Amino acid sequence: MKDSALIVVDMLYDFIDGSMACGHAEEAVAATLKVIGRLTAGTAGDGAGIVPAYPILFVRDHHPADHCSFTAQGGPWPSHCVQGTRGADIHEALQPYAVEELTFFKGEDRDREQYSGFEGFNTAGQSLSEVLRLLEVDEVLVCGIATEYCVRNTAEDLLRDGFRVTVLKDALAWVDPEGHAAALAEMEVEGIKVK
Repeated sequence: MKDSALIVVDMLYDFIDGSMACGHAEEAVAATLKVIGRLTAGTAGDGAGIVPAYPILFVRDHHPADHCSFTAQGGPWPSHCVQGTRGADIHEALQPYAVEELTFFKGEDRDREQYSGFEGFNTAGQSLSEVLRLLEVDEVLVCGIATEYCVRNTAEDLLRDGFRVTVLKDALAWVDPEGHAAALAEMEVEGIKVK
């Protein structure tokens, strides 16, 4: 498991209980915490707390207030995950596991829609792929919100980039249950493991 990482996609308040609240969101957060619990290697000797057995990377939608995807600008979605708002924050139960260099922001360009975590960057300007390679990761577990959009796009890009990809179905939330089921089936056909 030393070559593995967990990627948590968009477990943000606007997708959990906000303007774009998704089905199964609170359950997905709880399932993600269980996965993290199984991945922990115990407590750090310096009292720093629980140390994950392998890296946990976070992908975050992080939009300007006038983003092109918002209905006010002619886009398909209500305003969501606006920079500086609670809606753009990672769920508080997951925040202790989110570190700056392993958090990737997408959707910051007002004129571009970005579903995939591959299009995001950390505060040092590094991409998700770049950091995974630096960490010598070959296999990724993916969970998050929403299955049909950001989770699927991120998982597909990871697969195309040569990673072994497993999507954790209990740790997903969705816009539409039928779309969720269809996306899982299609990802399996593409070679993404669903577990």
